[in-house]
Amino acid sequence: MRKTTILVAAACAALVTGTLSSPALAVPKPAGQQPNAVQAPATFTHPGVGVSRPQLDFVRAKVQAGAQPWTNAFNQARDSKYGSLSRTPTPRAVVECGPYSNPNLGCTNEREDAIAAYTDAVLWYVTRDDRYAQKAIQLMDAWSATIRDHTNSNAPLQTAWAASSWPKAAEIIKHAYGNWPNAGRFGTMLRNVYLPEIYNGSNSNGNWELSMTEAIQGIGVFLDDKAVYDQAISLFRVRTPAFVYLESDGALPKTKPSQNLNTRDKIIAYWHGQTTFVNGLTQETCRDFTHTGYGISAISHVLETSRIQGIDLYGEFGERLRHALGFQSRWERNLEPVPSWLCNGSIHRGLGPITEVGYNALHTRLGIAMTNTQALTESRRPAGSNNLFVAFETLTHAENPS
Repeated sequence: MRKTTILVAAACAALVTGTLSSPALAVPKPAGQQPNAVQAPATFTHPGVGVSRPQLDFVRAKVQAGAQPWTNAFNQARDSKYGSLSRTPTPRAVVECGPYSNPNLGCTNEREDAIAAYTDAVLWYVTRDDRYAQKAIQLMDAWSATIRDHTNSNAPLQTAWAASSWPKAAEIIKHAYGNWPNAGRFGTMLRNVYLPEIYNGSNSNGNWELSMTEAIQGIGVFLDDKAVYDQAISLFRVRTPAFVYLESDGALPKTKPSQNLNTRDKIIAYWHGQTTFVNGLTQETCRDFTHTGYGISAISHVLETSRIQGIDLYGEFGERLRHALGFQSRWERNLEPVPSWLCNGSIHRGLGPITEVGYNALHTRLGIAMTNTQALTESRRPAGSNNLFVAFETLTHAENPS
């Protein structure tokens, strides 16, 4: 899963030419991964990673009118450490992240600067206060001038988390604010430093590859690179059914072929000992709800960006997202005893602020009743940040019909 020779060669070519786009990367797909019918859009929509211009316009109007929950959510983002205009970038040439970020040499700094850049970009859009746009640019320029590599065992996941936030910020600044001289250098950073680390996905727990998928997709949009975008969707199509179970899958969950989970015992072990499979159970439910939330969040983000880009995948994957949100929300609410068949009667809650995007897509726009997800989402507004790759989604997505 480390950087491939082919990708490094492509990256070097992009650096020499100084372009944001390059010919399709000739990287073979992992074993068992096949080409798919749905490809990248003919023309990318900008800004178009996670949130669109119409969605941002909706938010701006609501905050200007003092409406709730958007005004409280705006205040939360503005007053957070991520919205601080006194924030100083903390870039590193090499970010080293071991297991559970130990050692943590730049890991927190990188993720939080990326979240801050995105938060500032959204705050600029809502307020039109140029100080926020310039702060976002300062953060992105500092990292694009400095970072060269990610190392140690958590490098792929760290890369995915940071690269999930960077393109969201960059899209708003480049395509809505517009005055960003070093946008090209930032794009080269995404292509050369981030993309090679995550391009081929992961055979680890599913939240790793789903976060990688989100990051690859966002990079593809920002770079206007259809081959990169297609790689994200290709990984997503295999991993999402292997992460969220539906009863229509059969007696056992689907698997990613390259993982060789070819026996019942192997599958159960990979699903953390769970032997009973029901709609919405995820591969990491019995590990803990926190990591489960990472995966669900990434699924919702990929689906939302796909919709913005004109290839709506909610019809194909929305039912998995609905059940994943509903199942985890039910048990996260802690209103009933955990049955013995579920994780041996013991679950570890902590889903995180990850329900707004999926809930808005399925309930607000599509009109689907989601009792448990609605109750959990509304009780926790305004949703903040998980300090990894999720930030202030009540502000951007609550009851947003656009």
